[in-house]
Formats: sequence, C-alpha cells, structure tokens
Amino acid sequence: MQFPELATPRLILNELSESDSQALLDIFSDENVIKFYDIDVYDSEKQSLELIKFFNQRFADKSGVRWAIRVKSTGKLIGTCGFNSINLKMKSAGIGYELSSKYWGVGYASEAVSKIIQFVFSNGQPLGELYRIQGDTMIGNTASDSVLKKLGFKEEGIRRSSGFWKNEFHDLKCFGLIKPEFKEI
Repeated sequence: MQFPELATPRLILNELSESDSQALLDIFSDENVIKFYDIDVYDSEKQSLELIKFFNQRFADKSGVRWAIRVKSTGKLIGTCGFNSINLKMKSAGIGYELSSKYWGVGYASEAVSKIIQFVFSNGQPLGELYRIQGDTMIGNTASDSVLKKLGFKEEGIRRSSGFWKNEFHDLKCFGLIKPEFKEI
C-alpha cells in the first residue's frame, strides 16, 4: 500500500524517512514540545530513528498512520500528525500530533490536522473507513484543546487517571469528532 501524500496551501504531509531523524530529534528534545506528551525528552538520534521506524511499521501493519508535517516552501520537517490507534470494527481512531515550538501560533497544527481528517472522512482513510475520531489532551494543554475545538471536536469529559507516564497518573480531557460534524477549515 502506498503512503498517501497530502498538501495544504502551506504544508506537505508525507511519510517520514530516516533522513528526518535529526529534525525529529530537534523537536522531541524540546521540553516545551514534550511537556504534555507521554515520552521523556529525547537525547539521541537513535531515539528519533526508532520513532520513525515505529510510525512507519504501524502503517505497514495497518494499525495506524503518521504523516510528517513539512513546510511546503522549504521541505523542512516541523512535526508529525496522524492516527495512533485505529479500530476498524468500531470505525474509530485516536488522533495525535506535535509541532516544533518554533512554529507554534501560526495555525500549522490546525491546517495539518484538518487536512488528514478531511482525507480520512472523504476518501476512507488508507486503512479503512472512519466515522469517529477521538483526541485526548492532558489537563492544562490549552493549545491542543484549542486545535481540537477549532476543528469541531466536542469536549466529552475528563477521564480520570487514564494516562500514566513520567511516573505519574494524568487526567485526560476526551474530545470526539464524528463524520457529519466535521467542517474543513
């Protein structure tokens, strides 16, 4: 199965490659980026290479899909976005994304995530048809909350202590988007 390449006015969304390892290390070694993420700060390129292999294997196994987010004019990798878990029987998926802190505040996350949602809802995503997408955010991650709300996700509640990383439990806000409610931005 060929990896789907997507484009927006400012971005290219395509498959990650090993040549992206240093750019990914730059993103995941930034404490601001991983503050609300379920990983620790990266300190080696080996970690980013393993993440690239993990994301690409997930697509090969038809259990998820993660796009590189690149600035169209330069090709620079500035983040990733995609569907971390897909349940085809339930026609649902969990969404995730991160962006280099150097590119925060200019709408790139909303632009990229809107495109992948539009793609999966209109074409049937590369792994099967979806009807519901869920996004979970840690309490206090107002930027991510804003991205999801801007795209039409509805806040559905707090799942208490449903995440455990960095040696502590985390309450997560649950957001949901169903196909008839999505409006492309």
